[in-house]
Order: sequence, then C-alpha cells, then structure tokens
Amino acid sequence: MSRFLSAKYADLIPYVPGEQPRDTQYVKLNTNESPFPPSPKVQLAVEREAKRLNLYCDPECTELKAAAAKLYGVRPEQVLPVNGSDEILYFSFLAFGDEGRLFAFPDISYGFYPVYAAFCRIPKREIPLSPDLSVDYRDYLDLDATILLANPNAPTGTCLPVAQIERIVCANPNRLVMIDEAYIDFGGESCVPLIERYGNLLVFQTFSKSRSLAGARLGFGIGSEALIRDLNTVKYSMNPYNVNRMTQAAGVAAIEDDAYYRANARMIIQTREQTARRLRDLGFTVLPSKANFLFAGSDRIGGEAFYRELKARGVLVRHFTKERIQDFCRITIGTNEQMEILLTHTEAILNGKGC
Repeated sequence: MSRFLSAKYADLIPYVPGEQPRDTQYVKLNTNESPFPPSPKVQLAVEREAKRLNLYCDPECTELKAAAAKLYGVRPEQVLPVNGSDEILYFSFLAFGDEGRLFAFPDISYGFYPVYAAFCRIPKREIPLSPDLSVDYRDYLDLDATILLANPNAPTGTCLPVAQIERIVCANPNRLVMIDEAYIDFGGESCVPLIERYGNLLVFQTFSKSRSLAGARLGFGIGSEALIRDLNTVKYSMNPYNVNRMTQAAGVAAIEDDAYYRANARMIIQTREQTARRLRDLGFTVLPSKANFLFAGSDRIGGEAFYRELKARGVLVRHFTKERIQDFCRITIGTNEQMEILLTHTEAILNGKGC
C-alpha cells in the first residue's frame, strides 16, 4: 500500500471476485453467470440506446422502475434500481448502519457482507451455519441487530421458506431485516409480497443471474416507501446516475421478455437436478440447492485439489478456503453440454486418469 492510504483502510481485506480469464478458453462454471445470452429484444434495446450515449441517463430510472414495479407487484415508489445488487448492499450499510448498530449475518455466506461491514466501520456478528450448512431461522429471532440473509444462501444454495423469513421479521419489529434474493428465481419463494405488511423488511434482487445481465450490472432494492427514500438519500449523495442508459433499456426489455427468462430458469433447474444426481452417484455430498449452482464435496478428493484438477482440464469452478467448507466446491449450472464435460472430467479425476 502507498503512504497516502488512509489509516482507516490499512487493515481492510477486500472482496475477491471469481476468476474471469481472458486468455484461455474454459468451461466457465465459477461465477454463477447464466449460460444463456440476453434475449434478442434486450440486445436490440441496448444497440438502440447506444446511439444516445452522449446524453445523461434518467437518474430516476422512470421507465425501468415502472416496469420493475409491475414485475414485482409493488408500486414504483417501493423500488430502487441500482448498479448491481452489490450497490444496494453498499447503500444499505451506509444508510442503516453505524458504529453503534450491529449487523448480523451467517458466517458462511456472500463474501461481500463482512467486507462492507469493515469498509463502513460497522460492527458485525457472524452467526454459524447449522452442522448441515443450512441457515437455522431460530438463530435470528429476537436479535438486537440489523439482519442480513442471502436466501438462497451463497455459496451453499440452501433456502429458507417464506414462513420462516416472516418469523424472523416478526420477531425483530424494531430492527431492519434485509433479504438478498440474488438466486430466488431458481426454485425459491420471494419475500417481496411481505413488504406490504412489514415496514422493517427490505428485499434485494438482481438481473445478473436469471436474466443474463451480469455484465450490465442491474439490481433492485424493494421495500416500503420510507426505506426507499432513505436509500435514495444515500444514492443522490453519491451517484445520481448510477444505472446507465443502456442498462436501463436492457432491464426494461428483459422484463418485457419475462417468458424467455423464466423458460431459461426452468432449464437451469432441470440441469441442476440432473447434475446433482450424477454427482451423488459418483459419491459426492451435494447440498440441496435452490440456486443456479451446486455445493459439492467428496471424501475421495479435497476441494482445492478438485478445483485444480478441473482447471487443468479446462473447467473452472469456485473453491473457498474457510475451514468448514474447504472440502467443497461451488459449481455453476451451465448448459447440458457444459455439465456433461464437467462430469466426464470429474469421473476421470476420481479414477486417477490423466488430462
């Protein structure tokens, strides 16, 4: 670090994104992107909007907000479009956290949670997952903390039913409960309908996963009008033009092409279940997943070794080094053809065959 870095960031450990190789062809199953391209309607909308890049985008995201509100069954005033769901996380840490307000989240979850807590100087409590690596909703009842849960959780893929989320919200009436639903379209049930009943619930969604817009960076915060006003105060104090012109157009078109994306999600779910069965047949422990990935480990090979052997064969998956999950790898669900390549190489690795 340079001698100019502020002392408050001297001990900051940044988030490490998944590998994004540019020089070698891989079967890329490590960052939970969709294997399907944006719909033709989205591509056309982006091309059309590119001709207007000399003009600032709409800071209110008026058309996008209206479309998203219709999609989620809420009012436009209850929606905040953002630059990927990472931005709504950052806005929320800034708006609802300080040195006197604790944030609580699982000890094994999205890696940005502890990073934002450290960056914003907010105390945190990391609650251990259950022995089976699931979230136990009872651990979050009557907490004196702001609660943040990924549901489905990442990197495990396990999912709480809405009834249990509602128990958490009801048990913490004077605390904000934030539910990160980045993977909800792959088999989970969204908590968005609860926001009409509970003013202490804020839901995050993203178009990076099920709507094939990871490279466009588009997410949403959905909550009461009061919470959205709070978040807008932060947004307009930092970056009023946070969602660019082409991304806004892509988002509207993706919503209009809802059937295309829901069909893709169904295909991913089907491929996920087929892959899970095949991995279990090979002796892997595979956690039940409601996401577009599987969390799998085998007592025949360590997680890091499995990751490295697959990479040497041109297949990328994600390995994490935390002690409780170091024997697992997170495997994004790709096309049927991509998963067949993964499974073929996995069988060869377990049988000791070379590349």
